[in-house]
Amino acid sequence: MATIEECRAALGRLSDSMRMAEGDVRAAAALDRSVSCHITDLDVTFAGRMTGGRVEVDATHPGPPRERAQIRLVMAGDDLVGLVEGRLNFATAWGRGRVRLEAGLLDLFRLRKLL
Repeated sequence: MATIEECRAALGRLSDSMRMAEGDVRAAAALDRSVSCHITDLDVTFAGRMTGGRVEVDATHPGPPRERAQIRLVMAGDDLVGLVEGRLNFATAWGRGRVRLEAGLLDLFRLRKLL
């Protein structure tokens, strides 16, 4: 089971990858939205903002998200690490219910380029 520190590091690596993206992926990463990532097996939520092509984590707190972010992810810590390391395909994980992504319809269309 991934630790809180490993999950935070994975979010940092995801943010770095988004910042270095080009073309359509870079445009999708350029959204300015509140973000939350609830890690179910650790029962912890990372909350922050997607802005300037990065995900900035502002807070980590126990339990589910305290506020409804514009982009919401829910998954186990090992799945987050696996997605960022390329060992787990997002579409497969989403299709099997291992990853949940919630956002407005227009944001979902933009985010699909990232995934």
